[in-house]
Amino acid sequence: MMEHIRLPKVEKVHLGARGSSRRAQVGTLYLTASHTIFVDSEAEVRNEIWVHHSLVCNVEKQSVTALGYPLLIRCKNFQVIQLIIPEESDCNDVFMSLLRLSRAERYEELYCFSFKPNLDRAERDKAWNFIDLRAEYSRMGVPNKLWHVTPINREYRVCDTYPADLFVPKSATLPVIVGSSKFRSRGRFPTLSYYCKETQAAICRSSQPLSGFSARCLEDEQMLEAIMKSNPGSQFMYVVDTRPKLNAMANRATGKGYESEDNYTNIKFQFIGIENIHVMRNSQQKLIEVSDLRSPSMGEFLSGVENSDWLKHIQTILAAGKFIAKAVAEEGVSVLVHCSDGWDRTAQVCSVASVLLDPYYRTLKGLMVLIEKDWVSFGHKFSHRYSHLDEDPKEVSPVIDQFLECVWQLMEQFPCAFEYNERFLISIHNHVHSCHYGNFISNCEKERKDLGIREKTHSLWPHLWTSKSDFANPLFRPDHSQTQGVLRPLTTPYCFKFWRGLYNRFDRGLHPRQSVLDCLIAVKEETLQLEGLLAVCEQKLAALGKEQTNGDCVKKPAVNHSQALWADPAHVSLANTPQDYNGGIMGASPKEWPLQQRETESTALSLFGDAPKTSDPDNSDQESGVADFSCHSSSGGESFPSEDSVKDADSDEAAFNIII
Repeated sequence: MMEHIRLPKVEKVHLGARGSSRRAQVGTLYLTASHTIFVDSEAEVRNEIWVHHSLVCNVEKQSVTALGYPLLIRCKNFQVIQLIIPEESDCNDVFMSLLRLSRAERYEELYCFSFKPNLDRAERDKAWNFIDLRAEYSRMGVPNKLWHVTPINREYRVCDTYPADLFVPKSATLPVIVGSSKFRSRGRFPTLSYYCKETQAAICRSSQPLSGFSARCLEDEQMLEAIMKSNPGSQFMYVVDTRPKLNAMANRATGKGYESEDNYTNIKFQFIGIENIHVMRNSQQKLIEVSDLRSPSMGEFLSGVENSDWLKHIQTILAAGKFIAKAVAEEGVSVLVHCSDGWDRTAQVCSVASVLLDPYYRTLKGLMVLIEKDWVSFGHKFSHRYSHLDEDPKEVSPVIDQFLECVWQLMEQFPCAFEYNERFLISIHNHVHSCHYGNFISNCEKERKDLGIREKTHSLWPHLWTSKSDFANPLFRPDHSQTQGVLRPLTTPYCFKFWRGLYNRFDRGLHPRQSVLDCLIAVKEETLQLEGLLAVCEQKLAALGKEQTNGDCVKKPAVNHSQALWADPAHVSLANTPQDYNGGIMGASPKEWPLQQRETESTALSLFGDAPKTSDPDNSDQESGVADFSCHSSSGGESFPSEDSVKDADSDEAAFNIII
């Protein structure tokens, strides 16, 4: 790509700071084969900004100013950079260079093919084997007496966009699979995505049938019958078409369509109503325009978010996942999910349902496995949807963005159920677009093998795993029932939020100075240090007690003051919902504490200051420095705390309470 660089270096470039009142930085701009780099020449500490060329969405020339000629660079990760270049000719050269550098015409031009970390071949192969999908299916409980791996697609002859290894019912013969494949769009026949050991229900995925207005396929009908019979506990199965019904009916005119309940026995058909990629692309663009507003009024912001319909689409996807999770976990009914071609809305809904059903996918490695299985392996069109190559812009759509946002919305409702924090989701989003690693290159497994992705590029997942401490959720409670069970989120409108951490994370002037997540991580680290110090002190006390025992001094019963002061009651360590706190030490007034608790509390307070007067009616838990962390429990069904009882996690007050 070096031949496309017209001007590798420009000095005295002004870098504008969007959303900040601070003056523009002045520095040097460098163009390399892979990055645009700005180096601040006036800062005491060297300050650099690196932007992958693959992250650049578009470059715009703006009207000339007193400082020079502005270029506005918009990135796919929602970073906006304004460069003001002194000379017009230099500005034109940078503009033309960035246009070409940011629009790769061949896969080999992408950064992942030139990225060379200090790893030998054996280490790279080991990194690619970090995710083992066969082990994942084994964890689910397949193969078993009802499901097995079919060799029919080993050479990608039946479906070139499917993986080589596919799980199908044992009762489905090879002629049935081939016949079903010929009757499905792109040959994407029904195959297993997720298996629930507890209920033996399955989530299967496919593309739409080529049914038209009246066409039938006996093999396809037998395929669905085999899926239904592979669940002995149910007499029917759901077929979920994720499209709006009007769209599916329009496809009938082109010879495609959806399953007819008259032809398929023992199925219940369900339309969901998730819009197509073009509607989603326009919706996100409207949302970005709202986040780009400088100092908008509350009315402008709220009306802009509403008019974008973005949160409405997120709600629809989450509701679809909730419907499928309920069918599998509570009704014990298998589900077949499809959209048009089975690689966009189908991937969204299957993966959201899996997150709701399986606690494993709420762990760091579990989410990696889920994305590798339902998105990478099953042939999501990464290169088309995220504009890795200079191709049809109408193919671009934020499909995986919406899945990641659904996970974030769940994390907001269930803050203790996820091992990872939002930085993990944002990092995945960034790497989907950056082409830094080879995981998300190309559109299917066959194309990646033809390109030699495993031999020529490196895997993202081990890189993220080595930084897992940065992605850990300090509120994660692996022992809590919410973490272990099925999540039942609320999908009412007031439960959905604007994801500021994704869309406005580069606006330095808009964020509070103190991050709540940073505060929680710091408190957790400090707590671990104090616990270590406490253990050392207890060992010293034990040693002193031994010396006294061995001596001739008078023996007295040892009292462990540190345990008396700091040990929490057993029920407090398990509290995780507002109901858990009621009736416990955190929900009772000092008068209601047991006598032993009051004596211990009095001893502790005498060390740190005067005890508060228990007769004061305003002496609440908040006054005594107790932070009430409450999260939505799955055991509570659709219950949800009222708006007044929930503090905004992004506010400074919440951070202050957390620190206390």
